[in-house]
Amino acid sequence: MNFDFSPKTEALQARLTAFMESHIYPNEPRYHAHVNGPDRWEPVSVIEELKPVARSAGLWNLFLPDSDRGAGLTNLEYAPLCEIMGRSPMAPEVFNCSAPDTGNMEVIERYGSPELKARWLEPLLAGEIRSCYAMTEPAVASSDATNIESSIQRDGDHYILNGRKWWTSGAGDPRCKVAIFMGKTDRAAPKHKQQSMIVVPMDAPGVTVRRMLTVFGYDHAPHGHGEVTFENVRVPAGNLLLGEGRGFEIAQGRLGPGRIHHCMRLIGVAERALEGMCRRVQSRVAFGKTLAEQGAIRKDIADCRIEIEQARLLVLKAAYMMDTVGNKAARAEIAMIKVVAPNVALRVLDRAIQAHGGAGVCQDFEWAAAWANSRTLRLADGPDEVHSESVARLELKKHETKVGQALSPANP
Repeated sequence: MNFDFSPKTEALQARLTAFMESHIYPNEPRYHAHVNGPDRWEPVSVIEELKPVARSAGLWNLFLPDSDRGAGLTNLEYAPLCEIMGRSPMAPEVFNCSAPDTGNMEVIERYGSPELKARWLEPLLAGEIRSCYAMTEPAVASSDATNIESSIQRDGDHYILNGRKWWTSGAGDPRCKVAIFMGKTDRAAPKHKQQSMIVVPMDAPGVTVRRMLTVFGYDHAPHGHGEVTFENVRVPAGNLLLGEGRGFEIAQGRLGPGRIHHCMRLIGVAERALEGMCRRVQSRVAFGKTLAEQGAIRKDIADCRIEIEQARLLVLKAAYMMDTVGNKAARAEIAMIKVVAPNVALRVLDRAIQAHGGAGVCQDFEWAAAWANSRTLRLADGPDEVHSESVARLELKKHETKVGQALSPANP
């Protein structure tokens, strides 16, 4: 693997960094004032103002690979850009690179009909609407997606949808106009061929956002995480993606790049937390010397740097493998980064909080909110335990012995 970024990536890194310094960081106080204010469930005005600026700067839809609708970047080229955007909670949406829209756009681009692309993909790519992904269900252990109980039943030239979903992130946004819904079309089919995915307008009769869920007390307005019911929702048969029984195939195609995006954004979060920690400990004095002069803090700073570098290299390796040998061959690396990145970010954030003392746990700094958001990513796209199981299974398979072959001291 060549660890040097391409000239194209380096140029985009420089442009993106300059945009962050000129437009994102100075406007974060406006962003935080909005999302903590009385109108927090309305679109954030400063983000809407900056979208056309980002688009005119050529920093728009950078995420979309293998498509003339995007920037034409590989996963490896996009990864460091995603890290830069991850440094600010408002940045990804400014560049139209925020979840779950990125994954949904990739799905519609890859599997949607021309009609679905015209109706939903175009306004999503333009940043005019938002979307959500309705998969997880409160009544079953959704870490095993074969447990999904929602139904998608054919009725003439339509499908009828029924189900109760939650953690449908983005459903609280008034601009959320479309969902991708996962349910079962054939309960008698093989276990991984029962599920399908279908595109559902959020204003279809029978779609109801019941409540918004909090994350450690944060409501993540205006994005939000909804509990949504689908009661006899009728959608055209042409809205089905790829075909009946191919939901798992779509999910695997969707989740690989999405995990890269999450993990690189988390590294951006960790980098910014480490920077804030270093500034803090050099400016605060306790027991006659700055915190930066005290051994425990210095050990924490060193551990942060070591862990961030390890995580970044593993993510870049996974991105490289996805580009060169495909998501299936890179499944172990994808699973590993999904475990490593959020845990590293959480450890770095915890140290930053500790270094800030009481200020670290309140709204004066962003570390507590960033910790709460990062903690959810040990569950999103599958919990740590599922990914660790995948890694262990693949590792054990490398060392399987033939049936009847016994290991001996002479043949270890």
